[in-house]
Formats: sequence, structure tokens, C-alpha cells
Amino acid sequence: WNRFLTMYEESNVYAKAVFLKAHFFGQKFKVLKVDKTLVDYYTKLSDFHAQFRAIGTNYNQVVKELRIHFSEKKAMALLYKLEKHTIDFVKLSREIVELSREMYAKWEQQKG
Repeated sequence: WNRFLTMYEESNVYAKAVFLKAHFFGQKFKVLKVDKTLVDYYTKLSDFHAQFRAIGTNYNQVVKELRIHFSEKKAMALLYKLEKHTIDFVKLSREIVELSREMYAKWEQQKG
């Protein structure tokens, strides 16, 4: 019974009777397995990418405003701080890319 229920849930058929009839009469059906971890990772990575793009837009606006509203010396000091944070952000982005590659490699091993 448990095996039947597992197969039924994995098949995504809308009713047990339909699943049972298809199975009993030998009709072919597909069982799709969804890796929830991979879906969650992909969702979070997409959210991060959207935030990354927003930061790029904000970055350009900040630099423009610094040049308009501050003296050259003050603007350069603030830009230096911004540059340090940007370097940290780039390092974090590289770590995320590396983790994504590792996740993909593990997924390929499980799939194959």
C-alpha cells in the first residue's frame, strides 16, 4: 500500500482511481521526481540575481550623486569606502558561482 501511495504521489495523477486504472490496464504513465532542494536553490539564486541587478542600478546612482553633492576630496573618500564594499560583494558573488558549480556537479552525479 505504501509503495502504491508513493508511486501515485510521484505520478501527479489527479485521482487514485485514474492512476490505478492506468496501472492495472498497463497504460504508460510518467513519474516525475522534483528535487525540492534544487528548486529552492534555483529560486533563491534567482532572487539574489534580481537583488544584484538592483544594487548595480543603485551603485550608478550613488556615484552620480556623490559627484554632484560633495567636494572632490569627500567624494573620493566615500567612493573609496564604496569600492571596498564592492570588492567584498564581488568576492561573495564568486563564492556563489563556485557553490552553484558544485551543486550542479553533485546534481549531475545523482542524475547519472
